Amino acid sequence: MTELSPRTQSNHSSPAHAAPPLGEHPVAKQPTDTQLTNTPFTDTPLIDAPLTGKAPAHAAPSTPTPTPPSTPASGPGHAPVDQFTDPVPLTAEHLLTNRRPEPAGGWRRMVWLLSGKRIIPGESAAEIERRMLIAQAQIPVASGHHRIAVMSLKGGVGKTTTTAALGNTLASLRGDRVIAVDANPDRGTLGLKVKSETAATIRTLLAEAPNIARYADARAFTSQSPARLEVLASDTDPAVSEAFNADDYRTVAGLIERYYSICITDCGTGLLHGAMGATLELADQIVLVSLVAVDGASSAAATLDWLTAHGYGELVKNAIVVLNAVEPKSDVDLNLLERHFDQRCRTVIQVPFDPHLKEGAEVDLLRLKPATRAAYLRLAAAAGQAFGRPKRSH
Repeated sequence: MTELSPRTQSNHSSPAHAAPPLGEHPVAKQPTDTQLTNTPFTDTPLIDAPLTGKAPAHAAPSTPTPTPPSTPASGPGHAPVDQFTDPVPLTAEHLLTNRRPEPAGGWRRMVWLLSGKRIIPGESAAEIERRMLIAQAQIPVASGHHRIAVMSLKGGVGKTTTTAALGNTLASLRGDRVIAVDANPDRGTLGLKVKSETAATIRTLLAEAPNIARYADARAFTSQSPARLEVLASDTDPAVSEAFNADDYRTVAGLIERYYSICITDCGTGLLHGAMGATLELADQIVLVSLVAVDGASSAAATLDWLTAHGYGELVKNAIVVLNAVEPKSDVDLNLLERHFDQRCRTVIQVPFDPHLKEGAEVDLLRLKPATRAAYLRLAAAAGQAFGRPKRSH
């Protein structure tokens, strides 16, 4: 395990990230243009964007034509239905050949507004990257259901906040259902990150599991944020929640799989508690959260060591590491820290310190600083890269 220590002076810049092991769609680096997230994610019209990190061309989209039948029609004027592609979607992106997205902010948006919304200046590099990241976060879940485990061996590093922020970002961008589940065996606080709509908990859901036959039944046990993220809270009594074991988690996970596309699990800080084994067994990818501090980074590295030693090397290789609450001035060598995790995992995301998140209350994307929203967009895009892959073999 690499030993990490405070730096005395660091003038070197961070090396370029190596290509992720399975990264067909690498996440673009942060642009210098601060307009990346000057508006909420859903305010900018979305158009097709490549996932390769290259800027999309501005040519009008071509209209696909139906595939001709390979055999003669079986009846007069009719060909077998399965020999044709789906009809061209009648959306604005396909029908309006000169359609361009409205500027997200800055002088381009001002020109657009002052011209009566008639003049649309060319997109900035930040706007192009932002659309590309949104497209990555919107990749359909190929397997039908995808599980993300958010972990940290050390408490107080922002694991639960990261769970809520990632979930809210994905839910705000996608049309399918996203749920965050508090699987902390101690007194979990995920329920505090969203306005409570019910007193039900994960234990209540377990007791009523045989009676849940449709989405509306499951929805009665969750609270929903303005961004459409649903949260299944844990019990606030540690004596009760301690009984939550691996079989309980499997039952909850199986039920959630029937009604939600993405499940983000807020894990406890221990690696040996009852539900953790099942959480890791079922996870398709993990997000490991660490503070930019010697003890936090060492704990994160130890977590990776433990996972590798216990047969979860594939999860480690494809993990996302979040360096949380990054501040401009720090005695810790951030470049060395990022390089360490970048060599062991798929990608590293830096999330800057944000006063709104320090409150420890409900997470509101609109109250985050633009740089923080941009960081969580990158995190959502990094997670989205795995949505199109087959489920991890267990």
